Amino acid sequence: MRKTIKTINPFNNNFIANYQCLNGVEISDAISISQITFTHWKNTNVKERVDFIKTLGFVLTKQQHLLAKTCVLEMGKPLKQALAEVQKCGILCDFYAENAEDFLAPETIKSDAAESYVTYEPLGAILGVMPWNFPYWQVFRFAVPSILAGNTVLVKHASNVAGCAQLLEDIFLEAGFPKGVYQNLLIASDQVEEVINNPIIKAVSLTGSEKAGAAVASTAAKQIKKAVLELGGSNAFIVCKDANVEDAVSVAVTARMQNTGQSCIAAKRFLVHDSVFDVFLDKFKAKVEALKSGDPMLETTDIGPLARIDLAEDVEKQVNKSIEMGAKIVTGGNREGAFYSPTVLINVTTDMPVFKEEVFGPAVPVMPFSSFEEAVQLSNQSEFGLGVTVFSKDVENIKSKVHLFEEGAVFINAMVKSDPALPFGGVKRSGYGRELAENGIKEFVNVKTIYIK
Repeated sequence: MRKTIKTINPFNNNFIANYQCLNGVEISDAISISQITFTHWKNTNVKERVDFIKTLGFVLTKQQHLLAKTCVLEMGKPLKQALAEVQKCGILCDFYAENAEDFLAPETIKSDAAESYVTYEPLGAILGVMPWNFPYWQVFRFAVPSILAGNTVLVKHASNVAGCAQLLEDIFLEAGFPKGVYQNLLIASDQVEEVINNPIIKAVSLTGSEKAGAAVASTAAKQIKKAVLELGGSNAFIVCKDANVEDAVSVAVTARMQNTGQSCIAAKRFLVHDSVFDVFLDKFKAKVEALKSGDPMLETTDIGPLARIDLAEDVEKQVNKSIEMGAKIVTGGNREGAFYSPTVLINVTTDMPVFKEEVFGPAVPVMPFSSFEEAVQLSNQSEFGLGVTVFSKDVENIKSKVHLFEEGAVFINAMVKSDPALPFGGVKRSGYGRELAENGIKEFVNVKTIYIK
């Protein structure tokens, strides 16, 4: 029996649409089309591929309001943030259009040969398993560099953003890409293993939970296929005693509360030097309480619902368990349906869920520290290692200590973010591999050595 996906608006719990999943034959056909298209696409030169990406950026701009509103309806992202996400995808297109030819150019290497060099050749059809929290940006940062490298891609998107997923395929086709370069693979999670096992699929990239990452990586490993995993995070946000507290507070609110706290790279554990703790907490509380919650379709809304009611219930459980263990709420702590109010907690210890688990919603512990060494220890006391923010006026001092952090990125006086020009990825249980920048475009290529005597 064919599986069905139902999408629900998390703001009002209204039904949006039903989608029928592909069956086994249709999945095989889609994969075959991807392979047939690859045999031609790999032989286009990079400049031709860049022209398609430039057109894609144009289509993206033209369709930005449709894309943004669909995102708001399906997962509750506030409209102004949804538009910003679509526009960021355009920035990524511009970045790779400008740099792809240089990134993929053959590289001469000195050796004992008369001539030796490396070329970067595509692998084939690549599967992307993508999450709902940034339904366009996550896909673009996987698909655009992979396609520019000469691969074709199939995307299994999160089921609650099935409409966004279909729009993505639509805009690639509208941009003139040959059918099969980008395909939306409308399947359920339990059908992913079947796709990875198909010999045509050469590699897989997943952004999502630890559980999903472990399952996908295990399946790929059995087939000796490469996997890139972008998983969870529990980033520390460290405010040193010499920090500009006003700046730190302003950045902290965005770092934790954008996308209603549903981001792997959100600041999830605030560590503040005890000499500025009270000042930071008062200012941070005031700014959090000033955030406007409500209808995500309104441009004035800062905080929307979480993407599903069960996700809000999960945050509620983590906060309530921490309170039972001795944490104290400074503000927030209320749930109504899929809405969870922006919440700040103190008196938090390292064994509480709000510290040791990833909290995927607008709740954050604020904890004091007395020395930088203690802050580093608390920051590293996590299974995750995606990124850390450090606020301090003594930048040179912090630069000399970035090696102490077990993270994929260290941001000084700024929130952790993904930027097309910078490699993105984590260590420990945050995954492996890198997206974006030159590193990202070379994840799914054959690095071929040529040696001439």
